[in-house]
Amino acid sequence: MKRINKVAVLGAGVMGATIAAHLANAGIRTLLLDIVPGELNNAEKGAGLTLNDGVVRNRFAASGLEGVKKMKPAPFFLPAYAASIEVGNFDDDMARLKECDWVIEVVVENMVIKKQLFTEKVVPNLKEGAILSTNTSGLSVNEMASCLPVDIRKRFLVTHFFNPPRYMRLLEIVPCSETDPTVTAAMTDFCAKRLGKGIVHAKDTPNFIANRIGVYAIANSIRTMLAMGLTVEEVDAVAGPATARPKSAAFRTADLVGIDTLRHVANNSYALLVDDEEREIFRLPPFIEAMVEKGLLGNKSRQGFFKKVKDDNGTSFFYYDYVTGDYQPSKRPKFASVEGVKQIDDPAKRLQTVVTGTDTAAEFAWRNLRDTLIYTFKRIPEIADDIVNIDNAMRWGFNWELGPFEMFDAIGVAYFVARAEKDGVTVPAGLKDIERFYRFEAGKKQYYCVDGKAYRDLPVRSDRISLSILKESGAVVEQNSGASVVDLGDGVFCLEFHTKMNAIGNEVLAMVHKALKRTEEEGVGLVIANEGAMFSAGANLMLLVMAIAEGAYDEINMSVKGFQKAMMAIKYATIPVVAAPHNLVMGGGCETCLHCDAIIPHAETYMGLVELGVGLLPAGGGTKEMAIRAIKLAEQYETDVQPFLIKNYMNIAMARVSMSAAELYDMGFMRPGDGISMDLDRRIYDAKQRVIALSANYRPSTPLVDLKAPGRSVAATIKSQLWNMRMGGFISEYDQFLAGTVAEVITGGDVPAGTPITEEYLLELEREAFVRLCGQKKTLERIQHMLKKGKPLRN
Repeated sequence: MKRINKVAVLGAGVMGATIAAHLANAGIRTLLLDIVPGELNNAEKGAGLTLNDGVVRNRFAASGLEGVKKMKPAPFFLPAYAASIEVGNFDDDMARLKECDWVIEVVVENMVIKKQLFTEKVVPNLKEGAILSTNTSGLSVNEMASCLPVDIRKRFLVTHFFNPPRYMRLLEIVPCSETDPTVTAAMTDFCAKRLGKGIVHAKDTPNFIANRIGVYAIANSIRTMLAMGLTVEEVDAVAGPATARPKSAAFRTADLVGIDTLRHVANNSYALLVDDEEREIFRLPPFIEAMVEKGLLGNKSRQGFFKKVKDDNGTSFFYYDYVTGDYQPSKRPKFASVEGVKQIDDPAKRLQTVVTGTDTAAEFAWRNLRDTLIYTFKRIPEIADDIVNIDNAMRWGFNWELGPFEMFDAIGVAYFVARAEKDGVTVPAGLKDIERFYRFEAGKKQYYCVDGKAYRDLPVRSDRISLSILKESGAVVEQNSGASVVDLGDGVFCLEFHTKMNAIGNEVLAMVHKALKRTEEEGVGLVIANEGAMFSAGANLMLLVMAIAEGAYDEINMSVKGFQKAMMAIKYATIPVVAAPHNLVMGGGCETCLHCDAIIPHAETYMGLVELGVGLLPAGGGTKEMAIRAIKLAEQYETDVQPFLIKNYMNIAMARVSMSAAELYDMGFMRPGDGISMDLDRRIYDAKQRVIALSANYRPSTPLVDLKAPGRSVAATIKSQLWNMRMGGFISEYDQFLAGTVAEVITGGDVPAGTPITEEYLLELEREAFVRLCGQKKTLERIQHMLKKGKPLRN
């Protein structure tokens, strides 16, 4: 398959337009086309336009593009990426398909319409060798292919994106019976590397894998809820993180995808799965239809199974009572089995604990998972050839923390079988012979092949590094309760955090030094990365609160100094250090990255120096780094430091967090030579390659001693703006005080502009300010509020 440089997306509805946006995120030029309007709208009439005007003829595609520009959460990494998309229409621009290497059809889910578009518009204009795919969520790919010429069938397949395409990792690929296997393999590789997708290979069955199992699980939740007399709110209290599923649980997930969409997929399943032994589960109860008729569609209509109402008294939350058809005030139900696992990080342990509990929540969890897991087991080889594709589909498409077969292992297959049979449920014979679905053997992860009744090695790509597999194979060379050092091979080691939320405490800082020492003695470079849900939530606030409560300010000072020492050790190591952050990279996690030689973040990285939100300032070298980077830029361009400094200052003062890795460049957190990994599973490999490249001619530097302080005049300018903001009611008095403290530190203290200062001097300034702020009552209130509520307090 030739390189894909340009893609055409046919259909500019929400799905088509957001797919186009994500292609633009990947740097791919995109042509977005839709039908020609049949009549003028009022705005066009008022402007004196006719149906022949290009603005009118491209209206649907242009509207689709404008819609995604305003959408939240943003489909684009950066607004400027929209410039990579051109718009047009099916009547005037189909000849331009000859410019495109891949054409994606995303029109309405109607077989007749799709076939007509292919035969009349696409086939006559398709470039030789170009890939043609459909984004259908469940129509038969083989039936669709029947209208295509034989040569095009070889290049035709399903590429089913999940909504929203930027944020949902899953992409289901389904070839037709005549698709060339090399085309399937090439598209798998391209969509994983370039688009960052988790690829699942499905079969030509209704709703493929994720929707088939996901909608079954929700439909079963509804049936079990009715049988047990529970409320939707009670079900969601159980069907979320407590049972290794997302916070959106069952009914909030339905609200997210749209209750009308849930109904459509369920009805489609019922209509097409005539031989499915559980077909009736997809016949949703009448109250679902009534909700759709009343416009209670979920988030898109701002009311579904849940809704919130804002008034003068604040925000009130309600849930839908399916018995009365009205909304009831939220009761925030609590169950002992669910409350008891909230402090357990391991999703397998949470699941096992809840399922073996004795209260109502535990009983619901068991019944729902019992039926769902048995149903899933019986779908092999109908919907997929192996358990791996199904587990990946549910983790990537429905955000389950564990796939169905990982859940089997967490519960215990033998326990599961015995309890299900005790319930009088028929258990598939094949399930009784399985001890577990995944295991490690001779340093390799293996999965159970249901058809072959034997274990097989889990395929591992050469451009992927799995820390969990390496650790099982004995690659850990240093370890304590907070972090490990893993040998990645080729002289590269990896420092991995594994505390709760990967918070940075003394154990992690101690391992920083051990990792650097070992690498400097035995290797060529160090990667800092982990496979947790987030890179790092920052420093351990709970320990800080305890120290403040005890008045242990000398201890706090020493802890901060220890943090700074570890960061400086990273920055001035004799070997290159590269961080591979992902997801949340807050406070101290951000400071860790700032002190590395380079960072290779995953595209979805949300990084920021957010300490001001808890009444503090970055004191692990973060404030210092923002000052130094501004000073160095001013020197490089031989100009005034103030514009650079104020820009970097705002990162701290506004507690700004990037909304994508692409924003890190403008924030000054990424520098030339840094790169972005679209594929989450590839970033550690990419970071390793960067380390190896840097190590070829690495020149370690030394702490800076010749810096020119921006000085008190710049701090005064900042403080005057802060005063104006407080007078205007934009910030509180304490906000002003905190931001003013940051201004004093980042400008080099109470000295004239140009005063020579050192890097160590800046560290002392930020450390002293940090300890001083710890003594403020309002700072303690902010920290306590963050720990309790998980969001900042404005006091």
